[in-house]
Amino acid sequence: MKVPLRMVGAWPGILEQSPARANLSQHDVEESFKLKRTFSLCILAGFAATVLPLTAIGQVSDSTVKHATDETEKTYKYEAYAGYAYTSLNQVNQSRYGLEGVNVSVTRYFGRYFGVTAEGDDFFKGLKSGNPGNPKVQSVFFGPVLHANLYGKFDGFARVLLGGEHTGGEDETPNISFAGGAGGGLEYHLTPRFSIRASGDDIAASFSLAGNSAQLGNSPHKTWNSRASVGVVYHF
Repeated sequence: MKVPLRMVGAWPGILEQSPARANLSQHDVEESFKLKRTFSLCILAGFAATVLPLTAIGQVSDSTVKHATDETEKTYKYEAYAGYAYTSLNQVNQSRYGLEGVNVSVTRYFGRYFGVTAEGDDFFKGLKSGNPGNPKVQSVFFGPVLHANLYGKFDGFARVLLGGEHTGGEDETPNISFAGGAGGGLEYHLTPRFSIRASGDDIAASFSLAGNSAQLGNSPHKTWNSRASVGVVYHF
């Protein structure tokens, strides 16, 4: 069988064009791969440019919030208090006015909420003139304290106190009595270290007039005296 000459002439053309077409197809594949690789790198770069700043901002924000939280929640182990104090006076019959003086205390905290306090006061002056005799009261107390934040800069506390009282100026026998009671108060924080405090207690004690020591158990001077104090707290 004879092959037409035109067909024979066509084969060389086809054979000559095949390498070019092969090279063109390979070039297209390489260009497509390069384009896809460039596009992928652009996506990764954009993702990194978007995510990394957000992560850094998040770390800065977390650090700032943590620092602020640490400053806000920072607690001190000790606090010292000093202030003006008042007590009602029921140790003396027909006493008309209470006594005023000073109240001081030191508290040691074990954690944020629980502490142990030691306090003393000296009531040496009548609120007004007219009290019979010249009554004076000194006391020393110890006891547990529960402390908690109420709202913002306002804190509250409750305490139980046990100790003793000394009454002078009235010839009472005995002039020292076991005493105790309970109370609490509010604090407003001016700074992390300084606060203003207002507190109140109800303290029980038992005293007898001169010559009535044998009747101490039935003494009419077994009374409860309310106390109030306003002053400054230093935390350290």
